[in-house]
Amino acid sequence: MKRGFILSLITLLGVATLSYGCTKPNASNDDTKPQPEPGPMPTVERCDLFEVKSAEDIPYRIPSIAVTRTGRLISVVDYRHSGSDIGVVNNGRIDLHYRTSDDNGHTWSQTQVLVEGKGAEATDFMSVGYGDPCIVADSESDRVLVLSCAGNVSFQNGTRQRHQNIARFYSEDGGNTWSKPEDIAESIYSQFDASSYGPVRSMFVASGRIMQSSTVKVGNYYRLYCAVLVRDNSATHMNYVLYSDDFGGSWRVLGDINQPAVYRTADEPKVEELPNVSILISSRYSGGRYFNIYTFDDVATATGSWDTAQFSGASNNGVTAIDNSTNGEVEVIPVVRNADKEEMYLLLQSLPMGPQRANVGIYYKELASEVEDYLSPYELARDWDGVLQVSTLNSAYSTMIWQRDNNLGFLYEEETYGVSAHNYGGYNIVYESLSIEEITEGKYSYRIE
Repeated sequence: MKRGFILSLITLLGVATLSYGCTKPNASNDDTKPQPEPGPMPTVERCDLFEVKSAEDIPYRIPSIAVTRTGRLISVVDYRHSGSDIGVVNNGRIDLHYRTSDDNGHTWSQTQVLVEGKGAEATDFMSVGYGDPCIVADSESDRVLVLSCAGNVSFQNGTRQRHQNIARFYSEDGGNTWSKPEDIAESIYSQFDASSYGPVRSMFVASGRIMQSSTVKVGNYYRLYCAVLVRDNSATHMNYVLYSDDFGGSWRVLGDINQPAVYRTADEPKVEELPNVSILISSRYSGGRYFNIYTFDDVATATGSWDTAQFSGASNNGVTAIDNSTNGEVEVIPVVRNADKEEMYLLLQSLPMGPQRANVGIYYKELASEVEDYLSPYELARDWDGVLQVSTLNSAYSTMIWQRDNNLGFLYEEETYGVSAHNYGGYNIVYESLSIEEITEGKYSYRIE
């Protein structure tokens, strides 16, 4: 996940001219056939972005994606020499690889190395391996931020004195070059030392998308939010949200350290900003998700409080994951309901529909009325409106980002070529571009705000 060097200008120039189109698996690349006349680019159906075709390939896992102010897509993923999560294999090497697209996913750069783990050759704890990346690109500058786990101890075996690092990388040029990794774990862990739950044993920032507010700006940057899974002094799992007003230079806990967003039922979380500026956390759980909402007393100072987390699944017509617990992404999109042209928002939540880790899909829910749909987590968790099944194969983690062409960039793990991730440790990472009409079978269209 981390990288211990900055790519040279020569290397960057070497890859900048190379781009690779997206095709369906096993699709023909016969360029002797007549080509259509130039015109508007169609939606990209799919692209095998990080390919795992055989058990001899080093496996990929954990997709993340961002879009820069210029519209560039940047996807960062694990390249797991170890075949497992950070620290599960002693001295297990994991690298971070990435690809970029400057045409809304139609073509992509060749795979590049953001950072190499050193495995057994590491001379320090952090550089053994880097994994579970999350990413955000600033909406007003060329800065890009990546956070990842790092080190040589698993989440479950962490202690206050010896735990995973939280590695931070910056790009100042839209993802062309990257800084060396910095460990920021202690600045976050120390905020919990006075908690009534005791010091934190282990913690990691959830992979996928770091969320940047579209409305709250303090100083030079719009605020960032990310969600963390914490294992407290009694080994209880809980979720918190962190926020940053200096584009990841420093992070603070959102709300009271003694009031977790999700308690006991917590697992890997995601975070999103609701239309009323409240903050939504979505936490992985067997059969669906747990949702909770943070309401501000003062947005500028980030003071406020969490409600009570509510389950969403088959029992309340929510987001349903049969026989699995898997992380996915959550995002709010402005839309028009085509039946009556009413303006509203649509909440998207991706996860494997199941049974087990299979059939990744995107659930959607109307946010037409604050009072009826999302004033409380109880209302938000129940009565979702529909789902699009994206994959028909074994498939797992997913993430998404809204692109500059007003389509959804969707990235997910899939056993496309029959290589079993359960036995092998990795997936083919697939990219698709989807319109709101495709996701909702024409019921809604994107609305430019």
